[in-house]
Amino acid sequence: MIGTIVNVATIIIGSVAGSVFKKGLKESYQDILMQAMGLVAAALGINAIASYLPESKYPVLFIVSLALGGVIGQKLNIEERFKKLVSRFSKGNLAEGLSTAILLFCVGTMSILGPIESAMRGNHTYLYTNAILDGVTSIVFAATFGIGIIWSAVFLFFWQGSIYLMANILSDFLTPELLNETSIVGGILILCAGISILGIRNFKTINLIPALLIPVLFIGIKNIFGI
Repeated sequence: MIGTIVNVATIIIGSVAGSVFKKGLKESYQDILMQAMGLVAAALGINAIASYLPESKYPVLFIVSLALGGVIGQKLNIEERFKKLVSRFSKGNLAEGLSTAILLFCVGTMSILGPIESAMRGNHTYLYTNAILDGVTSIVFAATFGIGIIWSAVFLFFWQGSIYLMANILSDFLTPELLNETSIVGGILILCAGISILGIRNFKTINLIPALLIPVLFIGIKNIFGI
């Protein structure tokens, strides 16, 4: 898991550097950085959707996933629970920034493929590349939202660590088909996060996160029963 450890380390270093940078940053510059991060998230989300949706074998699956995932997330009230948890440690808009950072760091293609390549082939290239991107992004996020962004490194560790372990145990299950479908849903979630940061529309993005599980369940059941 050396690649994941490097990825986590760059986020921690970037978050610390960004929080130091934030102290001498005027509010007007913080605002423009927030707008920049909103645009980045929106662009990455659109790119993921445009890249993976044409390859989908189930073009309606992402719609069902978002609908069911949203209902589940709303029922569990995940977003409010998350905000209350974050508010215990920090004030302001950290919850919004942290949720967006987690989505960007964890739902990206390289963050999913990286641990799989690392586990199955000993190839850490994806994770090293991802580490550089996440490190730079965490600097800007921490400069905008504060040192609390460092908590995204913890989420990333468990996320990539879980994928790494599953890749060793369930290598046949992690098919390109599954990765493609989850990437579409992930792209939409990242787009929603970007739109929320820009203030265009406040989506309850965290309540939509269970949508990522629907393609996993669908393809898992399909493969088990040979549908």
